[in-house]
Amino acid sequence: MEKTTLLYIIAGVVLILTFMNTYSIFGMDQKLDSLNAKILLAKNDTSGSNSNDSGVKAADPKGNNQPEPVFNLSADDDPFLGPEDAKVTVIEFSDFECPYCAAAMGTHEGLIERFKSQDPSWEAAVPKLKELAEQGKIKFVYRDFPLNIHQNAQKAAEAAECAEEQNMFWEMHDKIFENSDSLSVENLKQFAKDIRLDSPEFDACLDSSEMASEVQKDLSDGSKAGITGTPAFFVNGRLVSGAQPFSVFEQIIEEELAKGGE
Repeated sequence: MEKTTLLYIIAGVVLILTFMNTYSIFGMDQKLDSLNAKILLAKNDTSGSNSNDSGVKAADPKGNNQPEPVFNLSADDDPFLGPEDAKVTVIEFSDFECPYCAAAMGTHEGLIERFKSQDPSWEAAVPKLKELAEQGKIKFVYRDFPLNIHQNAQKAAEAAECAEEQNMFWEMHDKIFENSDSLSVENLKQFAKDIRLDSPEFDACLDSSEMASEVQKDLSDGSKAGITGTPAFFVNGRLVSGAQPFSVFEQIIEEELAKGGE
């Protein structure tokens, strides 16, 4: 083989190898850019949710996300506070073992401290929603959405439903959230005693799982609406997801009341 031909072959091989190396590096840079973008998005997510507990994004109350979906959800036969015919109905789908649900309830000090460090004006929504309901301004409904990643959530939901049979749902609701890191069946039965339920009746209800189907009905309805995490709220069908500050709800409630001429 002539020397000149050999040099051309060597130069061609070097060119091909250089091109392949450059393409490989470029492809890797693209992957790194994609990864960095995902990390940046995660860092900028201040909703207080995570992929396990709050998989549904919040509706923008300012209307920046157009069109805003409105869901047709009923209160079913679930416990509620406030007038049954209120102009604004807030439906919460929640999990008693979910830390973000506890934060929304105002009982998870660690998350509340974190949220307030990001936004000093942050205020837990559920206590304020309950207050508005008790003032007759809204109807506030609680529906169950126990996530399968929380081993005690299903039974805790059943316990609250059993308490509802004795007209003490909200007392049990508050007691469970105040102790959301200790939700064994034994402790749930103790909570029933603490709030002065009829213990034998409550224990029989909980042990028989007679409320399991009621809990699963809520879970099914929530899933059909696209819920994948908790807490998820619907204000006259408008979705607010995660442990959002009360100010988010307040604005939407005012907008809904204004629609009714108030």
